[in-house]
Amino acid sequence: MRIGEASRIRWEDIDFLSSTIRITPEKGSNPRVFKLSGRLISMLQSLKPSPRKHVFGELKSTRRLYYKARKSAARKLQNPRLLQITFHTFRHWKATMEYAKTKDILHVMKVLGHKNINNTLRYTQLIDFENDEYTSKVARTIEETCELVELGFQYVCDFDGAKIFRKRR
Repeated sequence: MRIGEASRIRWEDIDFLSSTIRITPEKGSNPRVFKLSGRLISMLQSLKPSPRKHVFGELKSTRRLYYKARKSAARKLQNPRLLQITFHTFRHWKATMEYAKTKDILHVMKVLGHKNINNTLRYTQLIDFENDEYTSKVARTIEETCELVELGFQYVCDFDGAKIFRKRR
């Protein structure tokens, strides 16, 4: 999400029962709902909602804290290139990683909330990662098939009465 979208997240945008977060768009993009991990939900639940309604505080203070931490990391690691990483850099990185994982530019477009595919193409580095390796599994029953789908495996094809699935490593 954009930094402006993140800074406007309110506690009522988080559905702790379904482990989802609703993103109110900016810049004319589409609204989105994301699934949150159990770990993130636990961390958010441990925070006490303060009188302020925004989960992550005000944009100005968030930026200031980020730039201070970035400067400190660049100095400690003696890596001035870290100073080039902005909040928006993370959005580009997420787009690239989603495309590398799914090879589905329309999925990336939906994740970013874009209405125009050309915007998504500007964000996404369409590169092939050399270690694009898969784990393969075979399912012969409905139970095995359901288990593989729940684990994130994707259906590939039927072969000799069995279903073949794969998942990126």
